[in-house]
Amino acid sequence: MKKNKAVVILLVFLLLLGSFGYIAAVGIGADGYGSAGSINLGLDLEGGVSITYQVVGEESPSSEDMADTIYKLQKRVEGYSTEAVVYQEGDDRINIEIPGVSDATAILEELGKPGSLYFIAEHDPEGNLNYSYEGVDQEGNYIYSMNKTIEELQEDGSIVLVGTDVKDAQARQITDSMKNSSFGVDLTMTQEGTGKFADATTKAFQNGESIAIYYDGKIISAPNVNAAITDGQAQITGNFTHEDAEQLASTIRIGGLKLELEELHSKIVGAQLGEEAIATSIKAAAVGFAIIVVFLIAVYYVSGLAASLALGLYVELIIFLLDAFEVTLTLPGIAGIILSIGMAVDANVIIFARIREEIAKGKTVKSAIDTGYKKAASAIVDGNVTTLLAAAVLGLLGSGTIKGFAVTLALGIVLSMFTAMVITKQLMKAFYAVGLQSPKLYGVAKERKVIGFTSKKNLFFALSLLVIVAGFVCMGVNKAQTGNTLNFNLEFVGGTSTNVTFNDNMALADIDAKVVPLIEDITGDGNVQTQKIEGTNEVIFKTRTLSLDERESFKNVMVDNFGVDAGKITTETISSTVSSEMKSDAFLAVAIATLCMLIYIWLRFKDIRFGASSVIALLHDVLVVLAFYAAVKVSVGTTFIACMLTIVGYSINATIVIFDRIRENMHTLKPKDSLEDMVNGSITQTLSRSIFTSLTTFIMVAALYIFGVSSVKEFALPLMVGILCGTYSSVCLTGSLWLVLRKVFPQKAE
Repeated sequence: MKKNKAVVILLVFLLLLGSFGYIAAVGIGADGYGSAGSINLGLDLEGGVSITYQVVGEESPSSEDMADTIYKLQKRVEGYSTEAVVYQEGDDRINIEIPGVSDATAILEELGKPGSLYFIAEHDPEGNLNYSYEGVDQEGNYIYSMNKTIEELQEDGSIVLVGTDVKDAQARQITDSMKNSSFGVDLTMTQEGTGKFADATTKAFQNGESIAIYYDGKIISAPNVNAAITDGQAQITGNFTHEDAEQLASTIRIGGLKLELEELHSKIVGAQLGEEAIATSIKAAAVGFAIIVVFLIAVYYVSGLAASLALGLYVELIIFLLDAFEVTLTLPGIAGIILSIGMAVDANVIIFARIREEIAKGKTVKSAIDTGYKKAASAIVDGNVTTLLAAAVLGLLGSGTIKGFAVTLALGIVLSMFTAMVITKQLMKAFYAVGLQSPKLYGVAKERKVIGFTSKKNLFFALSLLVIVAGFVCMGVNKAQTGNTLNFNLEFVGGTSTNVTFNDNMALADIDAKVVPLIEDITGDGNVQTQKIEGTNEVIFKTRTLSLDERESFKNVMVDNFGVDAGKITTETISSTVSSEMKSDAFLAVAIATLCMLIYIWLRFKDIRFGASSVIALLHDVLVVLAFYAAVKVSVGTTFIACMLTIVGYSINATIVIFDRIRENMHTLKPKDSLEDMVNGSITQTLSRSIFTSLTTFIMVAALYIFGVSSVKEFALPLMVGILCGTYSSVCLTGSLWLVLRKVFPQKAE
């Protein structure tokens, strides 16, 4: 690279850094588009709309019907945000909380009235007309009039299907034989609905009739039946726009609930973690990032400066893209970003280590940079693609928190690869071209004595097994003492929601500082969620399930310390926000993601024993962190899922770096050389990377722990344990596991 070109590259980069820095701080236009302030925040960080529905027509709905309704509503409201939550309150009420919105009326109008969808035959069994076409309104919608009430239609058998007979409805773009595109809605019936629909469409087709879709007091569509449909798969076509098709599909899905609901009340609520959580998280991120920059420059000199500048651009771009893609950021989402920052640093550390090795061999800095990037590429690509593959599976199959975590992680991984492989490389070449050419400015790898990690494998295996067994023992003790193996919080097992109307309009910061600590003293639990209802003095406190004595203590504390009227304190039992279906989705998503990682590593390394060793190490890390949760009794909520996924992503990346070096060294392995010595040498060669990457990622999470509020601390603490455990397993276990598997399951020609 010529000097003039290098100067231009540096000036352009500084311009981009300044421009995106301005956008991140201020934004574009009056709305501040692309700024940190315009990022959608979740219920835990900002708040949103809370809507309470009451079951209609049933005095005591079954738990199965309530669970089914909650799960389907959860899937419906995820269209607004992946972080929306739905949970049961009392015996017959359902709460929906949607972050980042402030207009409850608009949400209610779009969400509709759940549980009142019917499919009506055009004529009753006696040939009487059930509905009539009246014309088209000003907006182009067809108008129909009903000739009978729903009760009359039910009595004479004109209702051929109900909403619960529909399994799914999705808007689709349709292309005909003439290549013309239009929009329609694909319907999938349940097993019972398939039979009903086959009978209804067969009769309607024979008589040339339509079947109307009736929802919330009116007919929303009356498509003609063009064929008997016997496989449970139907398509509604017509003069639909994309928005029309989406709205019809959404209406059919919401109308397929088992229970009919009516709105009881709606309100705007504040952040569950309070304003302090945001402020402390920002402070922690700033401090952690500053320490990482100082560390990179102190250890890697010019290379570290280039990486620090690229990381600065990475942070600015991630802020811009979170807003551009309308990602809802929550505490688990922050975990995804932390992991991607760690992987961005990791990629740079791998590259810099390679460059130093090449300089130590006598190559020029220019040549070392090119060779270092080439040799580091496979480890970086494999590590990031493996994690990206897992993120894609989690995003497609997961729900709620898992989906939000996957989105931020995937976005961060792609961006971190770009900044490490492209931006940092160009900056290093530019620095070299403008005169920073001395090898001393980049560092020279020192010859290290090979450490015999594999010779201590029995000790490491025994230590890991001991910790895991101890974890199961702790879970057994917890089960005997509390009935639960872990300290599940209200997100997993439900709890108590207490509404308190204060005499004064207290700010959230004051509530967090003065009220929450008193509640924590009663519950003995740091997981207290606080939500302030906008425009009122009412505050909602969500805690673990309180006993009668604890509820009385809660009331007394409010009355004695804040002069609250005891009559303005109400409590309700609430269900978990993580339903059994969501847990099943999470388990399935993680299982498939793990399988995909195993297959990818098998194909890339051409040895399934590499993949098997990686998966065993992942399982080890999860079980060790689980043991920590059990022993320390850290609260287990939705952040637990994000924590475990972060550890899995971090661990697999660390393992692949070592396996990549083993794969490389195997090509130069001579017959007289020991395979065990080669593995130890590979681990030693990558040891600085393992230590430095762990240290930088640990710093980011430790800053969250030091500056965070109690709920943030409960999230950061096990994550720090996971980082240390992931480093231990990749360095001390995976190489030995691979050797053991090679011995137990030898392949031909080995």
